[in-house]
Amino acid sequence: MATSSGKSFLRRFLIWKYKHISEQNFIYLSSILVGFTSGIAAVILKNLTHFIQLFLEDGLIQDYHHALYFVSPVIGFALVYLIIRYVIRHRVNHGIPSTLFAISKRKGVMRRFQMFGSLLTAPVTVGFGGSVGLEGPTVATGAAISSNLSRLFHFNQATRTLMIGCAAAGAMASIFKAPIAAIIFAVEVFSLDLTLASMIPLVFASLSGVITSYFFFGSDILLPFKIDEKFMIADLPLYLLLGIISGFASIYFARVYEEMSSVFEKIGSPGKRIAIGGLGIGILLFFIPPLYGEGFDVINNLVQGTPEVALENNFFDLDLDNVWVVIALLFGLVIFKIFATTLTFGAGGVGGIFAPTLFMGSILGNCAAKILNNLGAPGISVSESSYTLVGMAGLMAGVLHAPLTAIFLIAEVTGGYDLFIPLMITAATSYTLTRYFIPHSVYAMELGRKGELITHDKDHAVLTLMDINSVIETNFVPVYPDMTLGEILTEAVTRSKRNIFPVLNRNTKYLEGIILLDDIRPIMFDQKLYDELTAAQLMNNPPAVVKLDKDKMTRVMKKFQDSGAWNLPVTKDNQYHGFISKSKLLTAYRRKLINFTQ
Repeated sequence: MATSSGKSFLRRFLIWKYKHISEQNFIYLSSILVGFTSGIAAVILKNLTHFIQLFLEDGLIQDYHHALYFVSPVIGFALVYLIIRYVIRHRVNHGIPSTLFAISKRKGVMRRFQMFGSLLTAPVTVGFGGSVGLEGPTVATGAAISSNLSRLFHFNQATRTLMIGCAAAGAMASIFKAPIAAIIFAVEVFSLDLTLASMIPLVFASLSGVITSYFFFGSDILLPFKIDEKFMIADLPLYLLLGIISGFASIYFARVYEEMSSVFEKIGSPGKRIAIGGLGIGILLFFIPPLYGEGFDVINNLVQGTPEVALENNFFDLDLDNVWVVIALLFGLVIFKIFATTLTFGAGGVGGIFAPTLFMGSILGNCAAKILNNLGAPGISVSESSYTLVGMAGLMAGVLHAPLTAIFLIAEVTGGYDLFIPLMITAATSYTLTRYFIPHSVYAMELGRKGELITHDKDHAVLTLMDINSVIETNFVPVYPDMTLGEILTEAVTRSKRNIFPVLNRNTKYLEGIILLDDIRPIMFDQKLYDELTAAQLMNNPPAVVKLDKDKMTRVMKKFQDSGAWNLPVTKDNQYHGFISKSKLLTAYRRKLINFTQ
């Protein structure tokens, strides 16, 4: 009864909306709602995580024994597994990659459980010691809510994608109180077209998200720091060097992340993954407590110039008055943070890589500044705080392939643009170097390898969104190698409206060749040849073959371009599946392009 009345209310609301609100204005209103819900998701995730961390790290671990660092990650990952298995009952994938997959392959449709999956699992993961961030789960939660609202409001695919971008902007604006960087993040990471039609909803969503954050968190920001040093032209080579260092660190991050992820994928048992990942990160936390959770406290200590506060509980009780000891310990954090992050994911934890990237970047920049200041080189004295911030931008630009987001985020959260030129130098250098060796960001690595990633290249984006199955035609009459010319004419040519015939193996249905009507037209009335010639003698190899289980639409289009053919056969596991015609493919492409650019 309630469901029926709910559907009736929705129907009446949609009718009222069509009569009284234009589609454009309704999109604006929806973007505000999406930004607000993303902001609320950020508030819930942050508060739940901090409550768990306060209970564990500042309560049990501090009051009882440091060795609880061994146990807490295993407990956390086990709880996450139980929540996924018995409450959510669906696999909860990593936040932003799962959102990119929904845009690329599911037409922006995200399933309902994704609206609460990360809300239930990410705080447990991070709170119990998982070395990941909350930004990805926040974006995924907001994106899932926006996707389901879009379906409820009957938005088309293009508008659903825009609403997902609005959710990302609202989430990032709420987390960092950086509304401009949040808009750029949505455009860079989700490859949105930056037009006036898309910009206004993104602005509304970002504004809604940041206002929500101010309402619940006040004016507190993650990195409370004001820049007091100006950029000098003599600093340019040093920031260029920091960009190169950040680029190589980004490559290290991506390689280790990919290799360790593939190792855990081969472990079939969830129990083994929990045990290996949980104990692995437990050992790391026991020896290196700063790896616990997101790590923003460590970042703030570095920015404020007090790294010894973050390192005071080092296991070996080393002398922190020695700057080279501090540098060595900080460099160890850079090396092991990525291992802690991938162990968290491998054990089944839910989180994001945004915070680990900022963590590693800040330490890398701080180490670089300390080394430069203590080498004894004449005339070299740099700001450790500034290098800490610029290092964050460098690694963010490299790992996430989002240089503009990196530049504007650091500029906004520090309350000024005095570091703008160093940020641009370092971010651009790091991004260029990383992109040369790693063509896709960590977010998009898997989709990029499969050719399923939406990019700013509009042709590529439209082809990625197209479904290859929708352009396959199957109304072709097959012939077999042992069929005579007479049998081909009576059983195939007279029954088909097409001028091409696939030649199939009778037993395996493998495609052995094709026969064109033009091939047999000169001899089709010569009855002397009806019993002499067979399909095996008449057939030719196709100019190219589309492999349904391997070729993406971009590859299909290239095969048409290279072969010059108008029809190409389609196979799957070597078995004949049908044909794709160039005319139908181009018609489908044109329709998708019109819909994509509306």
